[in-house]
Amino acid sequence: MIYLDNSATTKPYKEVLDSFLKVSEEFFGNPSSLHKIGGQAEKLLQQARSQVAKLLNVKETEILFTSGGTESNNLAIKGIALAHRERGRHIITSGIEHASIHNAMVQLESLGYEITYVKPDANGFISANMIEKEMRDDTILVSVIHVNNEVGTIQPVKEIGKLLKNYPKAFFHVDYVQGVGKVPLNFYEAGIHLATISGHKFHGLKGTGALFIKEGVTLSPLFSGGNQEWKQRSGTENVAGMVAMAKALRMTLEQRKEKLNQMAAAMERLRNGISQIKELTIHTPKENQAPHILNFSIKGLKAETFVHALEGKNIYVSTTSACSSKKKAASKTLLAMGVPQDEAESAIRVSLTFSNTVEEAEIAAKAIADTVKHLSEVVKK
Repeated sequence: MIYLDNSATTKPYKEVLDSFLKVSEEFFGNPSSLHKIGGQAEKLLQQARSQVAKLLNVKETEILFTSGGTESNNLAIKGIALAHRERGRHIITSGIEHASIHNAMVQLESLGYEITYVKPDANGFISANMIEKEMRDDTILVSVIHVNNEVGTIQPVKEIGKLLKNYPKAFFHVDYVQGVGKVPLNFYEAGIHLATISGHKFHGLKGTGALFIKEGVTLSPLFSGGNQEWKQRSGTENVAGMVAMAKALRMTLEQRKEKLNQMAAAMERLRNGISQIKELTIHTPKENQAPHILNFSIKGLKAETFVHALEGKNIYVSTTSACSSKKKAASKTLLAMGVPQDEAESAIRVSLTFSNTVEEAEIAAKAIADTVKHLSEVVKK
């Protein structure tokens, strides 16, 4: 099997599964309980928090554990909007955000907030100048994805953060889900107030995530209850999941040091291999590109048909983001980039991780070429 859908989810490390099982079996207490068993769970939870904070180069008190990227994004956006609505109700985001950002914005619009969706250029790039043109006195939040989840464009969050220092009323949120472990980002240097990560994107478990909240930033909680997680996220914490996530993040960052060049070489071999296919158009730019995502369209072929045809060769890719793939709709990211409707409907995303090899890339490139040829001949008949 050649698994090339790592932006949808990654296979958990064995060590991560082992740690989850061990904590679940031996340290199953509620970390809010006063007795010894609860105290042991609380200690493990704080150790996990400390480790994640250290790996992200932030303070321990700035890490809030969640159930994943969707919850973290919603808490960041709605939490800021509700807590600071008296200072303004204008929010800026881009037209190429993950569904958890876009749909949260749509919901805020129904509550009376005004949302500006900045359109990217043809490479899926949002410049600081584009953001600055939309800034207003009542702008309270700018939310921009770091690495686009469909085409892999890296956004200039450091430049945007520098710009926003001139607008002290505006908070800066970054969806770091696709970037973490692959593309380094210093939250402090980039002037970020809130940043989202999701465990299952870096070989942790589904249902685990975190939100970086810079010291001094206040949010309105989405959940009411027992006031866990600094009173920002009520609900009994998933101790085993967070311990596993901390281990996954550590292992992923270690893998990055050792195998980034291997992954980049595999991506280059794959890109070069499929670029020779005349029916194929590559949408991922060569500049400002993350090392693990490649997006392309195949003229005249349905994306779903192509995915299943490759699956028959034991190679796994995806169409749009996993959250949207079953809708069978055109990629809104590609449409925002100006890609024609028919191409946006036939888009394929390949996404690597550090275990993918050049040999796998060569096999996949040949399989893609053979599949395009075969399906194109079938369509012509």
